[in-house]
Amino acid sequence: MTRSLVGLAGWIAAPLAVGWFASRFRPGPWYAALDKPAWTPPDAAFAPVWTVLYVAMGVAAWLAWRGRGGPVRAAALTAFAVQLALNAAWSWLFFGEHRPGAALADLVLLWIAIAVTAGLFARRSRVAAALLVPYLAWVTYAGALNASIVARN
Repeated sequence: MTRSLVGLAGWIAAPLAVGWFASRFRPGPWYAALDKPAWTPPDAAFAPVWTVLYVAMGVAAWLAWRGRGGPVRAAALTAFAVQLALNAAWSWLFFGEHRPGAALADLVLLWIAIAVTAGLFARRSRVAAALLVPYLAWVTYAGALNASIVARN
């Protein structure tokens, strides 16, 4: 039981650490000056949405991690780590480097990595895979928004 709770805390902490890293790159005046579509969410929406998504991602990873090991678990958790790295890279590219085109390319890879992760998680836990669905939906929306910003600017 203790190992499981420590594991849960650790798996939730990993995505939250990515969120902390991403929060170091603030939108600021550069982002405010971009031509954005009317369906751009308010800046205040991003932190609560991402917090919920990061916690859900951590719970999903924990569910995939629990139980016996093996090649499927190793592949699933490796895919999870890859998508976390791509997630962190997006904020740095978009807000840190002001490179929305490169961020969009990263987002395409992120979307693929999330889909692969969800597929591998499904082999360990259907609930784990289901917990990634809102994340994939949000990244799909973010991709459309990112593409629109690239096209408009």
